[in-house]
Amino acid sequence: MLEDATFWALVGLVLFFALVVYLKVPGMIGSGLDQRAQAIRDELEVARKLREEAEALLADYKRRAGEAEGEAAAIVEHARREAEALTVEARRKMEDYVTSRTRLAEQKIAQAEQQAVQEVRALSADVAIAAAEKLLAARVKGEAAAALVEKAIGDVKAKLN
Repeated sequence: MLEDATFWALVGLVLFFALVVYLKVPGMIGSGLDQRAQAIRDELEVARKLREEAEALLADYKRRAGEAEGEAAAIVEHARREAEALTVEARRKMEDYVTSRTRLAEQKIAQAEQQAVQEVRALSADVAIAAAEKLLAARVKGEAAAALVEKAIGDVKAKLN
């Protein structure tokens, strides 16, 4: 039995296990595995926190993007309303301008008509006076004729003006 190799292999194995137990190798292996498991748990916890933070940032980004889209839509709507108001104002100013220019043209036409009528009256008065002078000069002679001509000229001027 002492010469049998199997026996010595068994003794070596028992001594090996006794040495492993005496040196507390299973405890060290267990604590190493426990430490590794704790490290993995810590990494998982950190990963979970990072994921929650990322989800919060994503939600915040989506909220801000929605707000920005709302603000952009409000700005576009405001610009559209302002453009419409400017269009209405420009149209009103243009109509006012056309109306005032039309009124001014009508006034100028009326003034031109009045001036033409006055010129025709003045010309008619001059022609009538000249004709009256010729007629009276041909029919009436002397001082009486001159007095009548002067009186007629004064009457015609007074009536025409």
